[in-house]
Amino acid sequence: MRLTGKNVLAVGFLAVSAVSALAQPVISAKAGVVSRAEGDVFIGDTAVENGSAVFPEVKENAILRTELGRAEVLLTRGVYMRVGEKASFKMFTNRLIDTRLEILTGSAIVEADEIVKDNNLTILAGEATVAINKHGLFRFDMASNSIKVFDGSASVAVNGETTIVGSGRLLKLENGKPVVEKFNKDDMDALDNWSKRRAEQLARANASSAKQIHDYGCAPMPTAQQRFPASNWAATVPVTSPCYDPCNTFRHNSWYGVIVFVPCSANVYSPYGYRYWSPWNVMHAYYVPPPNISPSGGFGGGGFGNSFPGVPQTSGGYSGAMSSPSVSSVSSAPAAAATTGTTAASSAGSSSAGHGSAGGHGK
Repeated sequence: MRLTGKNVLAVGFLAVSAVSALAQPVISAKAGVVSRAEGDVFIGDTAVENGSAVFPEVKENAILRTELGRAEVLLTRGVYMRVGEKASFKMFTNRLIDTRLEILTGSAIVEADEIVKDNNLTILAGEATVAINKHGLFRFDMASNSIKVFDGSASVAVNGETTIVGSGRLLKLENGKPVVEKFNKDDMDALDNWSKRRAEQLARANASSAKQIHDYGCAPMPTAQQRFPASNWAATVPVTSPCYDPCNTFRHNSWYGVIVFVPCSANVYSPYGYRYWSPWNVMHAYYVPPPNISPSGGFGGGGFGNSFPGVPQTSGGYSGAMSSPSVSSVSSAPAAAATTGTTAASSAGSSSAGHGSAGGHGK
């Protein structure tokens, strides 16, 4: 088929758009970036407007507050905080290696998908000081003076005494003393449900961002533990390049209009059970291997070498539950990523997958 002048211009425009989309700026230079704002959200007295490419920061000693609104804030790399209505927090230090903030009013949920080495996060809530140093899902409710751990564990210090709060446990203060008890993970409200939906949307966008980095050919496949600190790349790679600090960072995905975490490790899941792909293993979400022929003839078990299950192809490309709510199902059959584009982006917001395999917060 011959290309006309209009065809050439169209192809050229698409190529430029693709390059622009590939140039994912690294967002996570400091903690406190507001990645999503809905309704009435303020930093000090300045209203925060949610835009596709404008992400204000909560700087040191600044206060973010909500009225009839809610906000998602990036903390250390791999950690999101989602603030509900009529809530507020103050940022003390916003360095990635030492992020400290205080929740003043209302409720907030912290989703720690991965804690990157040498990044520390401390949250003050009333008389409690909480160190978030492990993967998990935590909720702070200032009205009831309580901290819930849906997944993982939290180290909570009160009056010099440290208490480890495990999954499915709630810590509350009674007469200044910590009391730990069980709670029902299925007892959720609008903030819990919004946090779950955001986690699913981000998991869908993660596969897109990881594949962009992979397709750009940034580096040979490293081990799961290897990191690429920004300082090693700054001298040779432009900040706007996908190869600048390609993993263990928050990155802006312009196709989905979100900021998403891209890990270096091979097996990273959100506390909700959604898979986070690295650039080095994301092709398991896209690639459908050829049939495995057994020595005795036919397809399937007993064939040559190892293979992994494929996924069906639809008219829109390879589709499936890349953000499946079940960790076990994702692990046993790597699912296909949503295609990049408006259709995939819109479908991300319509799914109603639950928290984990049982519909709760945990995996």
